[in-house]
Amino acid sequence: MTGTATEPQAIAAQATASWAADPGGSQVELAIGGMTCAACAARVEKKLNRMDGVTAAVNFATEKAKVSYGPGVEVADLIATVEKTGYSAALPPAPGPAAAPRPDGSGNGAGAPGTEGGMDTETRALRERLLVSLVLAAPVVLLAMVPSLQFDNWQWLSLTLAAPVVVWGGLPFHRTAVANARRGAATMDTLVSVGTAAAFGWSLWALFLGDAGMHGMRHGFDLTASRADASSTIYLEVAAGVTVFILLGRYLEARSKRRAGAALRALMELGAKDVAVLRDGVEVRVPVGRLAVGDRFVVRPGEKIATDGRVVEGASAVDASMLTGESVPVDVAVGDGVTGATVNASGRLVVEATRIGADTQLARMARLVEDAQNGKAEMQRLADRISGVFVPVVLVIAVATLVTWLLATDDVTAAFTAAVAVLIIACPCALGLATPTALMVGTGRGAQLGILIKGPEVLESTRRVDTVVLDKTGTVTTGTMALHDVVAAEGTEEAELLRLAGALEHASEHPVARAIATGAAERVGPLPAVEHFENVAGLGVRGVVEGRAVLVGRERLLTAGGATREAGAPELPEKLAAARSAAEAEGRTAVVVAWDGEPRGVLAVADAIKESSAEAIARLRALGLTPVLLTGDNRAVAESVARAVGISTGGPDDSGAVLAEVLPEEKVAAVHRLQAEGRTVAMVGDGVNDAAALAAADLGLAMGTGTDAAIEAGDLTLVRGDLRVAADAIRLSRRTLATIKGNLFWAFGYNVAALPLAAAGLLNPMIAGAAMAFSSVFVVTNSLRLRGFTPSP
Repeated sequence: MTGTATEPQAIAAQATASWAADPGGSQVELAIGGMTCAACAARVEKKLNRMDGVTAAVNFATEKAKVSYGPGVEVADLIATVEKTGYSAALPPAPGPAAAPRPDGSGNGAGAPGTEGGMDTETRALRERLLVSLVLAAPVVLLAMVPSLQFDNWQWLSLTLAAPVVVWGGLPFHRTAVANARRGAATMDTLVSVGTAAAFGWSLWALFLGDAGMHGMRHGFDLTASRADASSTIYLEVAAGVTVFILLGRYLEARSKRRAGAALRALMELGAKDVAVLRDGVEVRVPVGRLAVGDRFVVRPGEKIATDGRVVEGASAVDASMLTGESVPVDVAVGDGVTGATVNASGRLVVEATRIGADTQLARMARLVEDAQNGKAEMQRLADRISGVFVPVVLVIAVATLVTWLLATDDVTAAFTAAVAVLIIACPCALGLATPTALMVGTGRGAQLGILIKGPEVLESTRRVDTVVLDKTGTVTTGTMALHDVVAAEGTEEAELLRLAGALEHASEHPVARAIATGAAERVGPLPAVEHFENVAGLGVRGVVEGRAVLVGRERLLTAGGATREAGAPELPEKLAAARSAAEAEGRTAVVVAWDGEPRGVLAVADAIKESSAEAIARLRALGLTPVLLTGDNRAVAESVARAVGISTGGPDDSGAVLAEVLPEEKVAAVHRLQAEGRTVAMVGDGVNDAAALAAADLGLAMGTGTDAAIEAGDLTLVRGDLRVAADAIRLSRRTLATIKGNLFWAFGYNVAALPLAAAGLLNPMIAGAAMAFSSVFVVTNSLRLRGFTPSP
């Protein structure tokens, strides 16, 4: 506990720190301690929701309660309510680099892995209890199961060994069961405690008051309900064995849950711990928590960038693989933005901080992942409702089993054995773990790959989607103009054409001019200087390069500049006129170059298509999705881009695959039209004008390189601007959903099948205990398989 109801001011202050993203204080996240099964989580959730103005969701796997509360409710009241219910509650550590994440990823306030705090210590204590109990219980089980090992008075040795296992080893179960009984509640611990105590109590009665304590007593071991003489039958192996199996299940479950939260813990630990801040030109090493917006700090090769910022000095390559999953470092220079927790791979950088603390991309990513892990799918809500009433129902079934067997057979031993088996096998733990553990692993693995899943309800959408709408600019294309085609006139060298045109355009700030200048410099090297540069409004530019009067722009600029061959002759030679027409037919911008009164060439410029777009669209098709290109550009441009990336431009089987000349405010209507045709639509976009369409789509995928508005509106955020990640995101979401369904099928099937078998006397209680323990382990282990998800090569 980090606070109690007697410390309202301290709690309120910590709540404010813990929820910086919600300055109104209407939400808080509590770490819940002492929950042992889904029924516990359901009980805490029910108690919190009974408070006026409170809405709560409790997650058993993450051991967290996410609570929304209205005026008049204090955080201290919420904590007091949880404590009155029989569990502990605390606020997680305030966010920041100095706050170590909880080692199980569950919000219990534990220290970093390997420390003595929280869950790590609890896990070690659980392991110690398990090992001691195992050493003591093993001979008890062997003596009971192998009659040839039963020597004279073996039963008294079994009692000596079993007693500490049942009393000390099972103490956590008994303590919780008693505490719940005082409040009129029943949980999984109630079933375990009553079952083992009944078996142990029966054995004591048989040993001291019956015939089981007689010298030379022997009895066999049955996989089904025992039908031996009641007074000579002992269940010490059941009491000790079940206790060990439950402890083993708890320990394996705790370890598995810790592994499930490993990705989120790793994400939270990525940030730098200290930073070299420039103070009056001198480097001063300070904790990263003391950084302020506007501070300038130095990042040397190999160091982590402390926070989000903008490069103001230097150039380098930055490794962002830990945030985006992209293995290739990205070159940055003055003016470029950088992200906190990425690694400076080469040169020295001076960065000006633009975002700190909870506003950084790393913090927002961690918050998105954590929110998704705390969410509940509709399937899990059903499982929680079942778990909430399951334990009382099982107690009734156990009593009914006992009475039915007694009335039907008058066999007390068999009746008792069947009733105990019912108590022990019926724990609904697997139901409570089925969804949250898969979500923890799936969302955590997604974060490692640069895929942020906002919540469990998103998973259902990915299964149904059959159409994916792709915004063109910034999604399929780079959103930056680039030089595509260079056609030189007869007698003109291409290198000379590029050198002179590139030099002149280098002096202009127009996007087309920048594209030509950049393309020319890449192909021919350094560009010469320009003299007498002049911008001709609406037509192009002119100036003197290497003593030549150069014109670059629209064809009309040539006439205005006197660059025509002779009166009545065509303004462009046939070769250049054909190149211009071909470029315009492809939706590209055609720029004419002339010098010394003669047309010298045509340059074609267009928005550059991302290298990965064609492959990404092929992958989306392989997932059964029909791609639709959406753009405000004219149809020629749209169809040119569509052909280049493999999207049909229309036809009897694929009409409407290109939606061109769509205004920003019409994008939502375009999505609605597709939905009206019966399609389930996913939308991929990155701009402010995509936000409404992302929200309107059945599934919104926001490119993380885009605007905050688009990211907030999307259901899935793709941290890097690679469209291929969209296919991986849908694959991962579908696999996570399939894992959840598989878990729930196992959990439901196990309880539905096991209860009748136990009630029918077909299961020995010890076998039932082993099966119950390993059902939970199976569900968690099945979820852990998602850690092996790999993006398409």
